Amino acid sequence: MSATDGSRIVNRLRRIEGQVRGVAQMIEDDRYCIDVLNQVQAIKAALGRAESEILKRHAACCVAEAIASGDADEQKQKFGELVDLFEKAKR
Repeated sequence: MSATDGSRIVNRLRRIEGQVRGVAQMIEDDRYCIDVLNQVQAIKAALGRAESEILKRHAACCVAEAIASGDADEQKQKFGELVDLFEKAKR
């Protein structure tokens, strides 16, 4: 993936960071709970999109490089990392 893709992901994460600060301020301001929860849901969705972008980047770069290398050990390692990640996500 290109540096532009990395920059796009970093920008997305910075927006999420701002959303989290906004929710903290909402709590401090004693805002209506449902409004806060709606913002938390928006943050979770945004994090999910960031996670998907990072996963796509990993597949396009790291996994693709392991496949192209022909190194069976490296391929197994990358596949194992993905399996571990998905196992954690199921918990």
